[in-house]
Amino acid sequence: MDIAVLIKQVPDTWSERTLRESDWTLDREAADAVIDEIDTRGVETALQLVEKHGGSVTVVTMGPDRATEALRKALAMGADQAVHISDDALAGSDALQTSAALAAAIKTLSVDLVITGNESTDGRTGSIPSMLAERLGLPQITSIRTLDVDGTSLRAERVWDGGYSEVTATLPAVISVTEKINEPRYPGFKGIMAAKKKTVTVLGVGDLALDPARTGLANSSTVVVDGAPRPPRESGEKITDDDGTGGAKVAEFLAAARLI
Repeated sequence: MDIAVLIKQVPDTWSERTLRESDWTLDREAADAVIDEIDTRGVETALQLVEKHGGSVTVVTMGPDRATEALRKALAMGADQAVHISDDALAGSDALQTSAALAAAIKTLSVDLVITGNESTDGRTGSIPSMLAERLGLPQITSIRTLDVDGTSLRAERVWDGGYSEVTATLPAVISVTEKINEPRYPGFKGIMAAKKKTVTVLGVGDLALDPARTGLANSSTVVVDGAPRPPRESGEKITDDDGTGGAKVAEFLAAARLI
């Protein structure tokens, strides 16, 4: 069973994240970069399937040169090889353009299953899995918490507001996982050393037969036209209880805010 897992290098959520005023895109150099945590669960899902059914795991990402760090993390976890879509012409691509590049890269592989996270912590569109399925002409099951593969069919529990649905699909297919799917393994020393020798294939716009006139920020269908720094948090109202009326004052404050 050959599986492609999409991963993304994102700014650490504990870092200060800012936009560049020149084009209002995320300033990735201003924050620590890490592999998106939800994507490590996608890698873990693939590794568990391969351990059970055999096959290989290929991790795929799109991003600048430093995104190789995220690929190496996935390779250290146990993935077999990696594909890095990297081209200055793709900088600033929106979700539509990104899905086109990812789909083109996946078409260069022969896989039975494509696994993604349900949404990234920087873009948070949650749309890439569905866009990929459409571009690849494959069935999709998104936001899953359990997964079982039997031959050429898969069964999953798809999470929705208030519960879940049991859904089946035939392979090949595209799925996206939630944080409930598993707990990802930590790369050991042996895996880290082995990752340095694994193949990372770099593909550009030309390799993927993408039209440069339809890639990158200048040709994006969505554009941020303005932005402003997040305002500093204001200090809250302090209530003292010197005369035993503190409880009443708190109640009055909550009532004024229509919280009680």
